[in-house]
Amino acid sequence: MLLDAASLYFRAFYGVPTSVTSPDGRPVNAVRGFLDMTARLVTAHAPDRLVACWDDDWRPAFRVQALPSYKAHRLSPDGGEETPAELGPQVPVLVEVLAAAGLARVGAPGYEADDVIGTLATRARGPVDVVTGDRDLFQLVDDGRGVRVLYTARGITDLELVDEAAVTAKYGIPGRAYADFAVLRGDPSDGLPGVAGIGAKTAAALITEFGDLAGIRAAAARTVVPEPPLTAAVLRKLHAGADYLDAAPVVVAVARDVDLPAVEGTLPRRPADPDALAALAAAHGIESSLRRLGAALGWPQDAMA
Repeated sequence: MLLDAASLYFRAFYGVPTSVTSPDGRPVNAVRGFLDMTARLVTAHAPDRLVACWDDDWRPAFRVQALPSYKAHRLSPDGGEETPAELGPQVPVLVEVLAAAGLARVGAPGYEADDVIGTLATRARGPVDVVTGDRDLFQLVDDGRGVRVLYTARGITDLELVDEAAVTAKYGIPGRAYADFAVLRGDPSDGLPGVAGIGAKTAAALITEFGDLAGIRAAAARTVVPEPPLTAAVLRKLHAGADYLDAAPVVVAVARDVDLPAVEGTLPRRPADPDALAALAAAHGIESSLRRLGAALGWPQDAMA
């Protein structure tokens, strides 16, 4: 099980009131929510291994160089990611808690969590569940390898299981074609404009007919007599968007070959550092969440004593 950590702690932050605080009054809603989500996921799906995948770089230079609008709307005045003031200080706390608990956490300089997930999913020798609220990761679904997405749009207690059939049912495209579909249609949440005038229906028709973006562009280049789905209007839009179509695939495609350390992700049967975990639990008032996580992981009752 690969957790898109930022996706989950943002969801936790907005799903749990900021009135949930530590003994000294600091919000810990994202930390508690993340731990509770993880406990529920482990209980419900019983993974053999679990890795929290981290955004070491939420807006990598290689993506911005290809498409300057990438996530530009999320930039704060200091050039970082615009994040609620109450959330920022909770992220280092979560890092400490995961380390003391012994739960694997992996990031890579210059890459997003999506790329870490893509690489670990590609490396895996068995089935993989990717837990995320980010549709970009639909491109990883692979029935043959058992890679699926547990999509959190409706919350952790009502996950949407996304496999190739689900992608086809939702978007009318082949199961593994989501990346090309997203390039064509665009995604405002990532600052991805898409090809002007081409919406989801036309994008799906083009991909269904020609297989992928390369096939669409090749067909557009050789088409003399327009016919659906390559009508004259669609051809004009594709030609007008040529520069964007040159750049966007590198932005949308999840990297699958990031240089990552070997990571086992074996579920800890005891905390890695019980004393540190007990101190963190007391300092931040997260004892109940850690008890629930420990119960899900099968920790003995005295694990944090």
